[in-house]
Amino acid sequence: MPIWTQGSGWGDQMGKRVGDFKKSMEPRIKEVRFSLAKIRKSPLSLVGIAIILFFITIAIFAPWIAPPEDPDDPYQIPHDGYSPIPKPPDDDHPFGTTGYQYDMFYGCIWGTRTAFRICILVIGAALLIGITLGSIAGYFGGIVDEVIMRVVDVFMAFPYLILAMAFSVAFGRSIDSIMYALILVTWPTYTRLMRGNILSVREEDYIDAARANGCSSGKIILKHVIPNSIYPVLIMASLDIGAVVLTAAALSFIGLGAPIGYADWGQLTSFSRDYITGITGDPFIYWHTVIIPGLFMLFFVLGWNLLGDALRDIMDPMLRRK
Repeated sequence: MPIWTQGSGWGDQMGKRVGDFKKSMEPRIKEVRFSLAKIRKSPLSLVGIAIILFFITIAIFAPWIAPPEDPDDPYQIPHDGYSPIPKPPDDDHPFGTTGYQYDMFYGCIWGTRTAFRICILVIGAALLIGITLGSIAGYFGGIVDEVIMRVVDVFMAFPYLILAMAFSVAFGRSIDSIMYALILVTWPTYTRLMRGNILSVREEDYIDAARANGCSSGKIILKHVIPNSIYPVLIMASLDIGAVVLTAAALSFIGLGAPIGYADWGQLTSFSRDYITGITGDPFIYWHTVIIPGLFMLFFVLGWNLLGDALRDIMDPMLRRK
């Protein structure tokens, strides 16, 4: 066969494959366009995305925005003296200083990285545990379901913050201890939600058809059960990111979280707690000690909550087509 004939046949085959690929991807492309259109129609969603992108930019460029004095330990906040009286903003300290003269500008900038580290690792680990255990409990049922759900009930019987405090004290004072504690108190919620979704999905006809075709339980769970049950869990996770950051800040504020001098929004406020209510000084003079880190926490949580609402509108089948 001549070379050009072989090339022509090869070209026809490639063209057919490309055409088949485009047809297979067309529904997904339409779905992406629909999701983007829903986001564009929601001004609050755009605001949430803009806020999150703003914080992502701060986290990425933190070494240039606030250069660390010690590159080996960039999360240690520099301080100018040891006076317990905060200083208002000036040229050397744009956000002022806390008690014991820790630079608030540096702490807020690098605290953004701390917030992302906490929320990503905590929510990611809690999702992984919750989806895995919830899928096993919901799909198999029986004694496996009973054991997993009774463990979940034990964890959920205690108040969220009190249990997180107990674990933080047990693990010792560090950022890693906060993350371990928050993972332990967060995963049961995702496990219970995932199990509830799977209990309804596993009775669908397409699950019975997969079993009839000889699919293994693992394949059914991964390809059919989880993809059709996971959306409410993801929406809840996006809304929980803000709660996780606030809880970590609360633990640092009461002295159970980040070590002294670590860049963390909650600890920045804790350094000047005596000046917040005016017990030691005029709160109008030391307003920056609570207002500035509080605004960072406020907008960080607000951005994730607005994005969570947008994801709910996009993913919820009861709302998305209205």
